Amino acid sequence: MPLPTEMTFIDLPSPGGPEAMVLARGPLPELEAGHLLVRVEAAGINRPDVMQRKGLYPAPSGASPILGLEVAGEIVAIGDGAEGFVVGDRVTALSNGGGYAEYCSVPATQALRWPTGYDAARAAALPETFFTVWANVFQMADLVEGESILIHGGSSGIGTTAIQLAGAFGAQVFVTAGSGPKCEACLSLGAVRAINYRQEDFKEVILSETGGRGVDVILDMIGAAYFERNLQCLATDGRLSIIAFLGGAKVESANIAPILSKRLRVMGSALRPRTAVEKQAIRDDLEDNVWPLLDDGTVAPVMSAVLPFANVAEAHRLMEESDHIGKIVLTL
Repeated sequence: MPLPTEMTFIDLPSPGGPEAMVLARGPLPELEAGHLLVRVEAAGINRPDVMQRKGLYPAPSGASPILGLEVAGEIVAIGDGAEGFVVGDRVTALSNGGGYAEYCSVPATQALRWPTGYDAARAAALPETFFTVWANVFQMADLVEGESILIHGGSSGIGTTAIQLAGAFGAQVFVTAGSGPKCEACLSLGAVRAINYRQEDFKEVILSETGGRGVDVILDMIGAAYFERNLQCLATDGRLSIIAFLGGAKVESANIAPILSKRLRVMGSALRPRTAVEKQAIRDDLEDNVWPLLDDGTVAPVMSAVLPFANVAEAHRLMEESDHIGKIVLTL
């Protein structure tokens, strides 16, 4: 069946609030070498989408200006050199942009098959959070069985993924979250202690719970506001992995002596700027180590809301309100 010449997509004529996004018609994306053309059935909503909509996180050079960094759907065409898939396969993929559209071109090296029993919405909820958690917690921070981890923002899409993966690989999991229901959700996923940061000081709780030792790894999306306390509640040889700056990017004053006295490692990364080779390495690790856990139900995405494509503004409002637990997904 021939492909259409035009598709519907979410356009952003200029940065602004959720209402700045509008439905539009335009040509299908060009199918590059090494890419798959996917007929999108669902697309995940992520915090970087909100930042890009506001004009704070522009698309990299050469990437689609259309929002959307993860999709799930059916392969309808395959570019030269793309391997491992055939037309008709259903895949979930980390895109370089362009996900809020009926068709999206994605690198074959960033695509994975749908886990057993998954529908489009659940499949679309996987790439951003699983790529991010695997890269930062396991590849960079080297979390291993028997260690402990503190996950800030435990009820977010990344947080709910990190709780499950850390637990599945034998780590003891602590989290912070901002409400009773969010803390309960984190405990239900396997956290041993959920700290309501509005009521308790996470540093004091962690040091108390660990007998003053601290945790081996911290996954942090808060940034400056938590920096000094993060250092204080890391164990000797601990690792702090920073993935966002929801609490600011500039540390005005902090005692960094623990970095020396406890041999701490402070690191950070963003997923979108990573090279194609790096993203493929993450993808390959996920296929080998995590996809079997998705197939058998050991881990699964936590779904907060599944909304029709036309309700993209509502989806962004939900993300910005930060009351959700898990992932927000659009379906086409």
